[in-house]
Parts: sequence; C-alpha cells; structure tokens
Amino acid sequence: MKKILLLCICLAFTIALKAQTEDKKWNIGLHSGITQYQGDLGNNFYKTNKAFYGFGAISVSRYLNRYFDLNLLASKGTVGYNTPSTGIIGNLGPSRSFKSDFTSVALNLRFNITAPESLVRPYLFVGVGAMLFDNDLNFDQDRIDYALPTAGGGLNFRLSPGIMLNLQETFSYSNRDRRDGVIEGKKDAYLSHMAGLTFNIGEKKDADNDGISDRNDTCPGTPAGVSVDANGCPLDKDKDKDGVADSLDACPDIAGTVALKGCPDSDYDGVADSKDKCPDTKKETKVDQTGCPMDNDKDGVSNDLDRCPDLAGPLSLNGCPDSDGDGIADINDPCPTVKGTIENKGCPEITKQDIQRITYLGSKIFFENNSEKLKVASLVQLDEVVNLINKYQSSKLVIEGHADSNGNDAFNLELSQKRTESVKKYLIKKGIDASRLTAIGYGESKPIASNKTALGRAKNRRVELKINY
Repeated sequence: MKKILLLCICLAFTIALKAQTEDKKWNIGLHSGITQYQGDLGNNFYKTNKAFYGFGAISVSRYLNRYFDLNLLASKGTVGYNTPSTGIIGNLGPSRSFKSDFTSVALNLRFNITAPESLVRPYLFVGVGAMLFDNDLNFDQDRIDYALPTAGGGLNFRLSPGIMLNLQETFSYSNRDRRDGVIEGKKDAYLSHMAGLTFNIGEKKDADNDGISDRNDTCPGTPAGVSVDANGCPLDKDKDKDGVADSLDACPDIAGTVALKGCPDSDYDGVADSKDKCPDTKKETKVDQTGCPMDNDKDGVSNDLDRCPDLAGPLSLNGCPDSDGDGIADINDPCPTVKGTIENKGCPEITKQDIQRITYLGSKIFFENNSEKLKVASLVQLDEVVNLINKYQSSKLVIEGHADSNGNDAFNLELSQKRTESVKKYLIKKGIDASRLTAIGYGESKPIASNKTALGRAKNRRVELKINY
C-alpha cells in the first residue's frame, strides 16, 4: 500500500499542472465525510470515542482571481450525539442523546494561500449557510436553522492536470439551540470532516498551441514547435529588425509590417509586394486581393475610373453601358433604348417631314374669340400632334402663342399664355408627360406680318409648335 501511495505522489509531480485559472474557471467536486456535535449535551469535536455520522456532498467553485474562489457546497447526511448510558451531565440530569437527518447549503468565499500553479494549495474560507433538519425535504421554517457563519480551512492536492484531492474542515455555528433537545444554554454547532475529488472544467483557448492562452498571447500566430516567452512571442531572432521574429516572418530578409507578417508593402494598399500585381497603386485607392484597383462589374475599368462601377461598359465610355449601341452611354442618352446619333445626343433624328407636319398642325389650331377655349376643329389637329410626338419618346415640344396688335398689350400677352396652356393641358390629357411640354405666350411681341392689314393681323394670331430634344 505504501508503495502504491508513493507511486501516486511521484506521478502527480511529473504531470504538467493545469490549475483552476481564468481559462478554466469552474470546478466541481464529489465529497463524503463525518459530522460531530458541540452543544448543551457535550462536545465531541475531534473526539474519537464518540459516535460518528456520515454525509455526502457536492461542490461547485468559480474562479474569481489567482487567490480567491467562490464555493457552493450542498450536503446531505446525519448529525447527532450519544452520551454514556449512565451518569449525570451537569445540571441536565441523566445521559441524553439525539440524532437527526439534515440537508445543508453553504456559500463560501475561499482564500487560497498559494498560487494556482502550486501543487499543494492550503486555503481558508468563511461563508453563510442553512441547514434543513428533515429527511423528506419539508421546507417548513421551523425545521430550518441558519449557519452564521460557516468557516474553516482545507488543502487541495493536485493529482493530475485537472483533478485534485480535497480535504476540508468546516465549522457551522447555528443561530438556534433546539436540535439537541435542550433549548436553553449553548447554541448548537457542528463540525464536518470532509474528503473528496474535485475536477477543473473549461478549455483554455490557445489557437497556436504555444501554451499561452489567447487572452495573454501578444503573438497569436506562432508556428508549431517555436519556443515562446511569457507573452507567447518567439524567442528567436529578427534579422530585418521589423519587429516580426524570423519564425513568423514571411519575408525574414526584408523589413515589412506586422500586419503582413513582416513583408513590405510599397504602395501601402494592404497587399504585400510579393503578391501585388499593381505595386504602384495610388494611396487610398481601394484594391482587391491582388493589389489592383477594385473593378466591381469586371469590365476592365477600375472603380476609381469607372463612371458606372456596378454596370459593365466599355473603356471608351468610361465603363458605362450603351444599350442601343449608338455611341452614347445610357446615363447620357435621352433615348437609351432607341439607336440615335451622336449629333442628336443619342436620340434618332426627327424627320424633316414630321417637323414640317407639326409646324403645319400648329397653324391650324384655333380658339374662341377673345378666349383660351380651343375650337372643336382644333382637337383633330392636336390628336395628330400626339401621335407624332409619341414617335420620338424622348422629344420635347415647345408651344408658342402669339397675338396681333389689336387691343391692350397686357391683355394680348395674358391671352396668348392662356391659349398655350390650353394646348398643353389637352396634350397632357392625351398621355404626354408634362415634363416634355413647355408653354410660352409672347403676346404681340413677335409678329411675322404687318398688323396694318387684316391679312397680316390674321397671320400674327397664331400658335407655333416646335419639337426637339
């Protein structure tokens, strides 16, 4: 037996220590032990000639810092006291005894005297608890005593990286004096002797497996097998003096940046020169993984030069598409779906015949005397104008109104404007967009014949229609 114990102790010293730490903050334990009583009937603390009563317990601990833990201990067992069968105990009369089942919970703050790396960790603790004296867990208030405080100490012996042998002494001082059957005198107190095994749980996050947790590792990308210091950084040389150790430096002979694993970046675009297909990119230009200016639409025109970065188009049009192939980019083409001419800004030429027809139709538009109301005969002319305008979807029409010199100048100007507005309203009613129509009244300011004759005045009273883009 002694040889086996000696072997276990030697094995414990050879295993790497992995204590409950910031990386492994939780610990659970399974325990068992015996209880002893002190009170009006007597004192059997640390006495070996008295009856012992057993209990079992479960513990959960939470790491707070290198020296403090918070511990929750739940126990269930029996407590009691047996006096000799004969004799008198003080003023209590004949020998007495008691025995009671209990369930207890205690929350303790534990101070570890040594650091987490120690093989043996003695500790002291203090806390509060409650004891339920009922085997069936009847939570009647009369069955509950409070332990104020609980206190004690113990030892943790490390058996393996995550397993400890725990020995603990716990003193529980009750706020009541009744469980021993004597209600006047000393308050009841209990001592538990406990032994068990506890297990550290949780995983230390160490992405590069160098033994230094990620939260403390200032060099998280250390290659496997490289020796590191307490900060997780390699212990080897740095030939190019760029702050990146040679074992981590992808360009160990050329000074570079930490962000690019020690490789240089001449144009500061975030792509190492060795991988940069466009090493002279202008500063602050957005680049892709090859170091070249980004080209979202893959049309060969980089975003910084592309007027339409999300729509593919030819270089000749600065990366913008030309849907109708007339040489005018869609963003500049008033007629993007109809092939036109460069001279006409991308719209088809309006035929001379249609221009003449619209001019003629304008001359056939008449109004009621001294009124802006269109004559019924004029509506036929305007319906034909609508058809002609619709042939050229992006065209615009200017409606000009004129008057002769008879009457007041202001009246003539106002009347000519109202008449052009009447034409405009009719065309809008027939489906022509208002943005394509302009109505202007000139009054008698632009005569085309003499106002001295009836014929001349008739010519000056007119509407002119002009179509263009």
